[in-house]
Amino acid sequence: MLRTQVTDMARRPTTHLTKSLAATALALAALAPALPCAAGTAEEAIHSPGRLQQDLERDAREQPAVIIDLLDIGPGDRVADIFGGAGYYSELLGRVVAPGGEVLLHNNQAYLQYAAAGLQRRFDGREVPNVVRHDREPADLGLGENRLDAALIIMSYHDLYFSEENWPAIDRADFMGQIVRALKPGGRFLIVDHQAAAGAGATVAHSLHRIEAATARRDIEATGLVYVGGTEVLRNPGDDHSLNVFDPAIRGRTDRFVQVYAKPEAPK
Repeated sequence: MLRTQVTDMARRPTTHLTKSLAATALALAALAPALPCAAGTAEEAIHSPGRLQQDLERDAREQPAVIIDLLDIGPGDRVADIFGGAGYYSELLGRVVAPGGEVLLHNNQAYLQYAAAGLQRRFDGREVPNVVRHDREPADLGLGENRLDAALIIMSYHDLYFSEENWPAIDRADFMGQIVRALKPGGRFLIVDHQAAAGAGATVAHSLHRIEAATARRDIEATGLVYVGGTEVLRNPGDDHSLNVFDPAIRGRTDRFVQVYAKPEAPK
């Protein structure tokens, strides 16, 4: 951001030229556009200038500062936003890991079709600091080993139990195994997803795009990740879990659970 420092000139004689230069500098400062800048915290990232209007409207229902803080990340960290869609979280994360960090905005071909318009709005003519497009299919995420400080899946973990013509069934064990191997010891894995009715497990992942929190936790802990907590900020007791999450009566207001896991430290 362009800043103009005004120096106290009371003790020195001021010429007409000096006054003119000072006035010009102040005018330029007032007219200069806000430049995109990296931010060190989630709260600062949310209030960064130049964010998309659609993102600003989404903030209230996503509580992104709370969610991002659970990842325990900072400057220089490397994060994978799995099935990141149009990149709402990726752009915020890119500011939190600055300077020197990197966010992989991952999508597979099916998600790219869903998120195409949003991705175009995000990247065309805009700087999105520290975010790299990472388009890969689930069978080969290309994340490497011990390279990620954190990974997250926002409202798409249930898709690991989903299949149809345009979304081939995913080998969940292999998919999660790739993420676990990619995390550094101590690295965090976070999911947000739509709560299913008690006893439904993952049986409504296809019909309602929901999964039961207990099912997700059981399956994720089976990968070797350790549950470390979550938050209730996205809960909605008014959602009876019976509707498809895209139903206008509940869309954007579903009862969502948040779970955070950590990769165990390597034995000494």
